[in-house]
This record gives sequence, C-alpha cells and structure tokens, in this order.
Amino acid sequence: MSTDVSNQLGLIVNKCRKIKSMSCKLQYFRRFHLTVNQTLPALSTSNFCTSGKAFLLLASQRRMVGCQSPKLKKSAIYTRTGDKGTSSLYNGERRPKYDDIFHSLGTVDELNSSIGVANYYCKKTGNGLDEKLVEIQCKLIEIGSNIATPRSSSNESKLSYTSFDDEIVTTLESWIDHYDSQLPPLKNFILPSGGESAVFLHQCRSICRRAERITIPLVEAGIADNAVGKYLNRLSDFFFVAARYAAMFEKHTENIYQQRRQDKPSNLMAREMKNE
Repeated sequence: MSTDVSNQLGLIVNKCRKIKSMSCKLQYFRRFHLTVNQTLPALSTSNFCTSGKAFLLLASQRRMVGCQSPKLKKSAIYTRTGDKGTSSLYNGERRPKYDDIFHSLGTVDELNSSIGVANYYCKKTGNGLDEKLVEIQCKLIEIGSNIATPRSSSNESKLSYTSFDDEIVTTLESWIDHYDSQLPPLKNFILPSGGESAVFLHQCRSICRRAERITIPLVEAGIADNAVGKYLNRLSDFFFVAARYAAMFEKHTENIYQQRRQDKPSNLMAREMKNE
C-alpha cells in the first residue's frame, strides 16, 4: 500500500476517534465509503506491517458504528419457522406441510421446474415455443399465489391481488388452436417420443395432469378459483400439442402405439397343432 493510502486511512481513523456522536461517526464513514472501499483491495502481505494497524482500527470502527459492508446483503434462504412441520400461507395462516394445499403447491412447482428443462431444449432447437413456456411458468407462479390464498379465509386485498380469471384460459386455447392447425391429423395413439424437446413436453403434460388431480379438490372446496382448475386442464392439452409440434418442427418421428395382445391359451394350442 502506498504511503498516501496509508496516511489517508490513518486520517480517517483519527478523525473518527474525535467524533463522539455515533450518528456523526456513521455519517462520516458513509462519506468516505467509496474511498475506503477503493483502498482496501490494495492491501497485501508486503505492506500490511505499515498499514495493518490503521486498517484494523478502521475495520473495528466500522463495525462499532454499524457501517454496512460494501457487499449486498443476501435475502434469508432459511427462516427456521417451518422446523416444527408447519408452513405459512400468503394470508398468514399456518398449516401442516402435508396439507392438501402444499401438495398442490409442490406439484405445481415441480411442473414449473420440468417446463424449465423443456424450455432449454426448445430454445436450443429454435422451435419457437420458448417464449410461451416462460409465460406459462409465470402463470404457474400466479396459480401458486392463488392456491396459497384460500378464498374463504383471506381478506379482500389479498384476494384481489391473487385472483385468477378465465381470460388467461382463453389465451391458452388460442395457442392450442394455432399449433394444432399445423399438425397432421392424429389417427393413432402416440407414445412420448419425437426428440428431446417433445419428450420433455410430454413429461410436463403428465405432471400437469397430476397437478390438476391434486388441485381440483381445492377448487371444489372454494380454496382456489375455478379458473385455476380450467387452466391446468387446458395446459395439459397445450403440452400435448406443443410436443407434437416440436417433433414435427425438428423432423423427429413420433412412436405409434402398437397393440400387443397375448393370444389365448386355446389359440396357442391350435397354432402349435397346425404347425405340427
């Protein structure tokens, strides 16, 4: 560290010692916040002996007056509030983590994660589905907010903020019609297949069906809006059409279901006798 830098640190520390008011100390350090942060990286082993004492005093003063670190404070990842097996809803109500609401929220979250995988491959191949998938992911966050705000036990402010209406379902139906109009007629059952984008979209479809099965009882109980159930129902149809579209766009072949019935014992015996 240069002599000028070391002297500057010393001046800052000495100045702080003379200031008796804690609020004034804090204001003083904020004033020199940029100067201090620019000089601290200059510390090295070779010059620590000459400036280390000033640096340590400075650091001690900064902690004493409550100066914030130049690094951004991270949000709390854990709160410990759920250690006893309960979790909080948006309206503040606490329920066991095995409550049906959390089963629904967890499955919707699982679906959102699966869409993230599908979106990666869709964007990679440039099939044009990625922007719509991101929009769907955002809608699933809104669905989660709706489910986490029971309609029968939340105040009007939270209900209006987390409402979910049928207009979004109409938009989803227009997407289904758009992609389905470009596909060849479906004459057979198809297996989840047709390339990476398609198979992951099929996986999203099956998880979406599970999310729907878990969420519908909440809709019937008045906990979630009717539009939530409608959206999940239509969303699985979208994933089916999107998977077929992705396979067609990427020129992959879809595997067709082929019936493989086992012959009855009597037919097998007749066939063996005929062969003899």
